[in-house]
Amino acid sequence: MRLQRTAAVRTVLVLFALCASGRAGVLPDDRADALYHRYDGGGILIQGPSILLRKKLGDSVSLSYNYYVDSITGHVDTVSGASVDVVSGASEYKEQRTQHSVTADYLHGKTTYSGGYISSKENDYDAKTGFLSVSQDMFGDLTNISFGYTVGKDTVGQRGNPTFSEPVTRRNWQVGLSQVLTRNLLLGANFETSESEGFLNNPYRKVRYLDAGEVRGYGTQFERYPHTRTGNAGSVELKYYLPWRAAIDGSYRLYSDTWGILAHTGRLTYTQPAFRRWTFEGRARYYTQNHADFYSDLFPYQNAFNFLARDRELAAFTSLTLGATATWEFPVSRVSFLQKGTLNLSWDRLRISYDDYRDLSTIAVTPGTEPLFTLNANVLQFFISVWY
Repeated sequence: MRLQRTAAVRTVLVLFALCASGRAGVLPDDRADALYHRYDGGGILIQGPSILLRKKLGDSVSLSYNYYVDSITGHVDTVSGASVDVVSGASEYKEQRTQHSVTADYLHGKTTYSGGYISSKENDYDAKTGFLSVSQDMFGDLTNISFGYTVGKDTVGQRGNPTFSEPVTRRNWQVGLSQVLTRNLLLGANFETSESEGFLNNPYRKVRYLDAGEVRGYGTQFERYPHTRTGNAGSVELKYYLPWRAAIDGSYRLYSDTWGILAHTGRLTYTQPAFRRWTFEGRARYYTQNHADFYSDLFPYQNAFNFLARDRELAAFTSLTLGATATWEFPVSRVSFLQKGTLNLSWDRLRISYDDYRDLSTIAVTPGTEPLFTLNANVLQFFISVWY
């Protein structure tokens, strides 16, 4: 079930879509992309293909379709016989998610209207999402403002229990500004508000509490979450084009929500064209957050509070991601309707250090003294793009 994934995993899954996004005021080029992605870390292996097709209809309309699959498998720990999540009560990962999405862009003067629909299905989670946005260029195309709205209707299921079905509703509002400050400096600023309501926790995961009557020194019970969550996020980005055809890009994002989480994200990227047909990129991303108000690695007793969580996404942690991408542009002279193509190889190394989430695969004499959990993961993406 996708609620079991870490925030880092979900971030990885949208990277391909972000790489293919178009600029406001200009319709995306006709192109086709084929991607293979692989995430390996924290007892989870996620891999699969993705196909993206874009096609313009005249000068005003562009359509796109994306097919995305990720197969998720839980690794077995050689000491405990299960991954860290399975030990703490979650079911073993073994599932496949299939996603289809369609998008339409309409360009009228300096205004771009966009809308789309996404359908994602796995064995115990169905998600249906619709989105609309409008983008406007102004002041000699030096300024762009955008507004967007997204709504999702999801259904949470449970393996082995066909009668379990819980709804989730998601809404998101976004506003953005892009401003050319100088011929070499570009500013971007964004703000978004998100709301979720319904069954927001994992139907498999459990929390633990002190119980001297248990052999391990603690008992377990299912998580209980609030049925609503509201979050706000603001970000600012600066991109500077250097004299030697390179660019440096830095951004900062602040997030807070009604569950008590406050998160900071900083990112730095350097892009360098070389050897006529090559482009290289190096990047670093730092993220930190505190834990949710109702999170605890070990509660003092059963039913200690109205809401209980031991999801490591809600724990306090810091993460550092270092990555690089190499892109090679090649001509396609033998096929008349193709203009050019690129081969792209991307690799990221992710490390997450938790401040209050412990690794239960290590047996401790006293509950709460187990070593803190650390996640190390490698993310690999390879894709080919052709323009036509």
